[in-house]
Amino acid sequence: MEADVKGDIYEGLLARSAEESPKGAGQYFTPRALIKAIVDCVQPSPDDIVCDPACGTGGFLLAALDYVLSHFGKELDPDQKRHLRNGFVNGGDIVPNTARLCIMNLFLHGVDADPCPIASGVDSLAAHPGDHYSVVLTNPPFGKKSSIAIVTEEGDLEKEDTAYERPDFWTTTKNKQLNFLQHVKTLLKINGRCGIVVPDNVLFEGGAGETVRRNLLQQCDVHTLLRLPTGLFYAQGVKANVLFFDAKPAREQAWTSTLWVYDLRTNMHFTLKTNPLRPSDLEEFVECYKPGKRHIRKPTWSEETTEGRWRCFDYEELLKRDKVNLDIFWLKDKSLEDSESLPHPDALADEIVQDLEAALEQFSGISRELR
Repeated sequence: MEADVKGDIYEGLLARSAEESPKGAGQYFTPRALIKAIVDCVQPSPDDIVCDPACGTGGFLLAALDYVLSHFGKELDPDQKRHLRNGFVNGGDIVPNTARLCIMNLFLHGVDADPCPIASGVDSLAAHPGDHYSVVLTNPPFGKKSSIAIVTEEGDLEKEDTAYERPDFWTTTKNKQLNFLQHVKTLLKINGRCGIVVPDNVLFEGGAGETVRRNLLQQCDVHTLLRLPTGLFYAQGVKANVLFFDAKPAREQAWTSTLWVYDLRTNMHFTLKTNPLRPSDLEEFVECYKPGKRHIRKPTWSEETTEGRWRCFDYEELLKRDKVNLDIFWLKDKSLEDSESLPHPDALADEIVQDLEAALEQFSGISRELR
């Protein structure tokens, strides 16, 4: 069989493993429909170097590779083909077994394993890798508290709660998500593009969160925010978003001029098994995003069309919001106004379970800290 056939079979096995063991491989598995939409928006090219510092089983890296092969395959010269095999993808995962799955996944899709493009068992946040990348695509692990992780000689993972003291970070915090956002910014080359999945707390949290958001809006062109529905991830109860931004050279004037927001959350209901997210659910967002033609974007929301999910906000508007809160929504929740608009009982039950499990996880964390 050809390498891509074997690779597709392996990728299918990883997906099935994630579905059947949500407490195991599932936590490293991002819905492939979401990954494809993000990659379609960022549009990696044959000359890019793509990094995922929390690569899991390699979904983002493979999607970027597939995008280049499907869009540029016939035009690739020998140097570009060599680059795709060795140098195009880079990344790492803190869990050695997961990194091993990723390395095999890439190898079966034609990426050279020597030198290995994936750092195994390395805490990405501990230090800057020394290299910079033109594209970063990532879904960092959920969980607010950071911990330094060390792989012992026996292969066990030991963690110690701490804040990362990085001179290249804007602020010191124990919030893992804010640290990953700062880390990703440091990884980008000038004019590098990023698509990163972040939970809601990154958008509204005060203190360090406000510091990170102000600096990101100032130093980067933060141009797009996709509000994701619940029910997409194996980490239950998580409300997440995709933030798209471009790195820029230093200047006094802020680089962000307009933030475009697409609300895929309000009045949308998905579950992992009975109603999973499909590529068709993201087609309107990709069309609104206008990959490669962002200058011709047009909102679907207006005073007359209040159901529109695509809307823009000027930089000055964002600064006036309390703590530069980017958790922006405007659509009315129909289930609060009309009982007939409630989702199917199965979806409601799943959402309740997710919320309870998320609450239980938070209380468990508090309990551990009090011991």
